[in-house]
Amino acid sequence: MPEERWIAETENAFAFRDKNPQAPVHVLVVPKKRVPTVLQAPDALLGEMLGLVKRVAEQEGIAREGFRTVINTHPQSGQGVYHLHIHVLGGRQMKWPPG
Repeated sequence: MPEERWIAETENAFAFRDKNPQAPVHVLVVPKKRVPTVLQAPDALLGEMLGLVKRVAEQEGIAREGFRTVINTHPQSGQGVYHLHIHVLGGRQMKWPPG
């Protein structure tokens, strides 16, 4: 992975810029060990990943104005990659409903 895409990491997760961004800031937070969906993730890992989301939002300058986090679970939600990941999107006005 090119160095400029790598953002941050913790003991069990890492964050990098999405290669096909859907917002000015689009970062993925991913566990280092494969976990298919949020349903299989231990609570401690989810807490660590959300802590990394906070850190990324602050580091990327989107914490104050706001950002969106998205976790897709199973096909009907749009999950296409069965390795748990949290999308962190910001840098523009988000719309609701999301789609």
